[in-house]
Amino acid sequence: MEQIPSKDRDILRGIAARHRDYAHDEKNNAILKKWHAQEMGIRETPTVRLLFSNFRHEVITPRLRCTSEAARGLEATLLSALVGRELFDDDTPLSPTFDMGWHTWVTPFGLAAKTSRIPGQKTSGYHIDPVIADLESEWEQLQGGHFGVNRESTEVYRAWVEDLIGDILPTRMVMHSLPGGITNPLVHLMGMENYYLSMYDCPDILHRVMDMATRVYEQYYDFLERENLLLPTCGTSPIAQESYAFNHELPADAVCRTTDCWGFLESQETTAVSPEVYGEFVYPYQDRLVRRFGLLSYGCCERVDALWEDYLSKWTNLRKLSVSPFNCEEQIGEYLRGTNVVYYSKPRAELVTHPGPLDEDALRRYFRGVCEAASGCLFEIAQREVLTLFGDAERGRRYVEIARECVEQYWKP
Repeated sequence: MEQIPSKDRDILRGIAARHRDYAHDEKNNAILKKWHAQEMGIRETPTVRLLFSNFRHEVITPRLRCTSEAARGLEATLLSALVGRELFDDDTPLSPTFDMGWHTWVTPFGLAAKTSRIPGQKTSGYHIDPVIADLESEWEQLQGGHFGVNRESTEVYRAWVEDLIGDILPTRMVMHSLPGGITNPLVHLMGMENYYLSMYDCPDILHRVMDMATRVYEQYYDFLERENLLLPTCGTSPIAQESYAFNHELPADAVCRTTDCWGFLESQETTAVSPEVYGEFVYPYQDRLVRRFGLLSYGCCERVDALWEDYLSKWTNLRKLSVSPFNCEEQIGEYLRGTNVVYYSKPRAELVTHPGPLDEDALRRYFRGVCEAASGCLFEIAQREVLTLFGDAERGRRYVEIARECVEQYWKP
């Protein structure tokens, strides 16, 4: 890692000191109490967070002060942990450590996806340029999925961080939830239309492809076990969909099997097919992967209400279920009420991103419905898919205030 200017070093150490102080203060203790209640299945005060992964250019980039490229990368990481506390005053928990993981990777297919964007325009939208036009004749090109770890780069980065801020925030190795996505990378290689047509035109080939990708993940899990790369997934360890692994069921010290760890699956690409088609082409392969997990989070921006009774409810290790606005939220509440599965609410983003002042009345009406639907459930609110706050952090802070007020008024344990 490169040497950085002394001024950059001072900036990084200052941010690390703020992080350390926040992690030890009473507000963080109160936040952690909420998460520990969820962990123990106690229906107390649900957590509320506003997530910024889609508008980092508004909350991270303008706050960067370091000059060297490496220092700016670490600065961005440090500031990211503090957005919930310093800008939105939400329920993001903090650990008095600098958390990082092994530099591992897994790719279920052997081809790289291609996408295109409108030239000259800043937009998050893109078009998939299929590299597989006909699955029946080209499926063999998908072979070659691979995985691995770069131990050297991990250790070099860890030593560099320790030298800079380790006396303030000691480094801690953590692990993200185990991945297992198949339909998303497949659609990025062949396009949604081709993917849907393949279910009719060449179902046997599609099954072969799904099995092929599943075996890559199974071999990856074996690799993680064999190479001693697994780490506990508990407490503030990150899990998919920007949540945390608070639980009392998985080992908190050493782990040696993937069944000691948290995993994540989704298939939002099949949200437009019938439950029966999902059951034929997706569920059997996901079920194989679920058997390798200790606990599970499921779902992204997809309908899970239609899949619950015949499929998702069969997974006894499921602990978080993504509930996006594409679902009948009242029905999901009925399914999850009184269970140990967290109703992981991802509210409608347009109520935050609509130009002009926040429509607080509309927000309250919407959140009343969400809170009533989730009453009796373990409940976590995480506003995702927001593309802009128009550069106004106070807009985000007010949004969190309104959400909390509605939880207090309308959600019942």
